[in-house]
Amino acid sequence: MIPTTPDLCDSFADAVRVLEPIFQSYGGHARFHGQIVTLKLFEDNSLVRQTLGENGQGKVLVVDGGGSRRCALLGDQLGELAVRNGWAGLVIDGCVRDSAALGQLPLGVKALAAHPRKSVKLGGGQRDLPVRIAGCELAPGQWLYADEDGVIVAERQLA
Repeated sequence: MIPTTPDLCDSFADAVRVLEPIFQSYGGHARFHGQIVTLKLFEDNSLVRQTLGENGQGKVLVVDGGGSRRCALLGDQLGELAVRNGWAGLVIDGCVRDSAALGQLPLGVKALAAHPRKSVKLGGGQRDLPVRIAGCELAPGQWLYADEDGVIVAERQLA
């Protein structure tokens, strides 16, 4: 079993960075961890769908959605796609929808809020680049740990 984020912060104080406590939990798994894959986009979830359609075993998708609260970047259909492809979870600097259904999935989901409107699908966005969300820079290949107490990131796997 993976230690909690408080335990990891205590054991690896110099090796972890803590994201600001701005995220709500929407997935069926409050605790999740994995190697980071990043996306940067704004109000267009085309790249989210494409990425979740790939093998996500042992990975967490971090979406820099620019903090938009005007539409959702993830809903139940994309959540189900993530589960089918083995993703551990998502951290979204933006919104989700279908929150009740997401809460039933075996998937970790952290986001700013729920919003009923879907995003546009114009094929925009960038992948696999450093992003800055919740006061921290996150890069592909780093490790993210999330639970009821928060979200932390480390350069290497901690547990």
